Amino acid sequence: MADTLTYTGPLAWNIDPAHSSVNFSVRHMGVFTVKGSLGTVTGTVQTTDTSLSGLSISIDVTAISTNNEQRDAHLKNADFLDVEKYPTITFESTSVTAQSDGEYTVTGNLTIVGKTNPVTLEAEIVPPVKDPWGNTRAGATGSGVIKRTQWGISYNSVMETGHLMLGEDIKFTFDVQAVAAL
Repeated sequence: MADTLTYTGPLAWNIDPAHSSVNFSVRHMGVFTVKGSLGTVTGTVQTTDTSLSGLSISIDVTAISTNNEQRDAHLKNADFLDVEKYPTITFESTSVTAQSDGEYTVTGNLTIVGKTNPVTLEAEIVPPVKDPWGNTRAGATGSGVIKRTQWGISYNSVMETGHLMLGEDIKFTFDVQAVAAL
């Protein structure tokens, strides 16, 4: 097992796309939850004296997957993400508040389909370690909830039972691994 590392001052980290992911879930037909994943995650993380201080992420949504090709194609069209026009989702933190050791509330601007709204997410930071190749790595995991209609994604229909075809709340989780840019 690798020993954790300590460091002082500001440090920049590059998100490792091979070890990072964003997943989501949404209520479907009022009876079950559809789960999916977004595409490649890139960006940077900033820390100061081992504490999270900033985050900038870009997510390739052209690779959205719910394990159903027909549904994925619909999510990619103008009813939802319009990936031809808006191939990425971005998040830029505006404030980071430490809640307890390694746990943070991160507020920032989330841009989906060209519209930007503030969101808050909860994150837990895993302390840095040296990997077998000599790189300094750290991780983060977290979650949040957004209302898709805030970004103008309002496609829906009422079913015979009175349930909406799609829920408004989209729950998301993320796992990010970053490499120190030393």
